[in-house]
Amino acid sequence: MPVYHKLVRDRIPEIIEKQGLTAYTRVLDTKEYLVELRTKLQEETNEYLEAETDAAAVEELADILELLHALGEAHGVTTEQLEQVRAEKAKKRGGFKEQVYLIEVRDA
Repeated sequence: MPVYHKLVRDRIPEIIEKQGLTAYTRVLDTKEYLVELRTKLQEETNEYLEAETDAAAVEELADILELLHALGEAHGVTTEQLEQVRAEKAKKRGGFKEQVYLIEVRDA
């Protein structure tokens, strides 16, 4: 049987057991949880970067978004508060919609 040693979504053990298998799990402490959220974010980001279709990319982006919500909560903010910080930053510095690519900055 495979050994995983990784953070999984809450319902994964239930899904495994519905397949007639036994999932061995434990609950992480706060410090471990934050480490594993970051590790999972790297994993999902790599999967997004390797996605070959728009549909696959969207699936990975949904996973990343779920992780961003969990990371925000782990850092003590709600999804709404995280969105507020994002919106304030976008108002001050802009977003990425205009596809601006900075090449160089020179002294005047």
